[in-house]
Amino acid sequence: MSSTDNPRLRIAIQKSGRLSDESQSLFKRCGLKINLADRKLLAHVANMPIELMLVRSSDIPGLVMDGVCDLGIVGDNTLEEHALERQLMGESADFNKVCSLKFGGCRLSIALPEEVDYQGISSLDGLRIATTYPRLLNRFGDQHGIKFELCKLNGSVEVAPRVGLADGICDLVSTGTTLEANGLKEVEQIYTSKAALIQAKHPLTEQKQQTLNTLLPRIQGVLKARESKYIMLHAPKDKLHDVVALMPGSETPTVLPLAERDDRVAVHVVSTETFFWETMEQLKELGCNSILVMPIEKMMG
Repeated sequence: MSSTDNPRLRIAIQKSGRLSDESQSLFKRCGLKINLADRKLLAHVANMPIELMLVRSSDIPGLVMDGVCDLGIVGDNTLEEHALERQLMGESADFNKVCSLKFGGCRLSIALPEEVDYQGISSLDGLRIATTYPRLLNRFGDQHGIKFELCKLNGSVEVAPRVGLADGICDLVSTGTTLEANGLKEVEQIYTSKAALIQAKHPLTEQKQQTLNTLLPRIQGVLKARESKYIMLHAPKDKLHDVVALMPGSETPTVLPLAERDDRVAVHVVSTETFFWETMEQLKELGCNSILVMPIEKMMG
């Protein structure tokens, strides 16, 4: 059954792995009650007309572009690689990027053995590179006027130089520990990626659109809450202007009187930027005390 015949909003997510865990956590924080079962392709949401299709990451762009799913959560790297491949084959690669989900951050980088004396991008010309992302790698090469001999692998890319399959690799990097463990060093970053919510080009039914209109503000609220902190403190009334100026990315603060204190007030504010220890120390120097910085679970409006 195609997505257009299905009364439920169908969303493709990674079956297993980091993006799967993050995606499920996102939906649960949006209030979705997901009925998951081992080895099942579809998972129904009990309290909204939504179903999740659990598949390999590499399948998600095609499922959305072909209209099998209404939405999908996929890494920018996988999405871009798939779009480039479809374009080269003359196939449609249409989709709408609804928003970045601000998790699953990584970079696609070229890495060489640590003993290689790397002298710049020209050093890469003619090298045999093992990768799962040949289209992105070739695009990088074309942009810099160099050619690679490609060795396409779908797993264990990092061992390719050690076993003599390739001179180097082009693979996803998060912390760099896997490269280090395999005697490799990162020499060029060619693409940065985060998870994205994408939507098929086909129009949604009225019911599905209503479901999406309910879901999207919840997603935005969860994402905004992840980046925000709720700050409470007591401040000298005559230093209030200086105190507010130190609040990063804050909305207009709420200022409340303190019982039996005319010289001090309570300040409550939501900050959408990182609240550093240094800021807390500056607030203390201004005479503030009882400074509390707390996470926010949900936000709306």
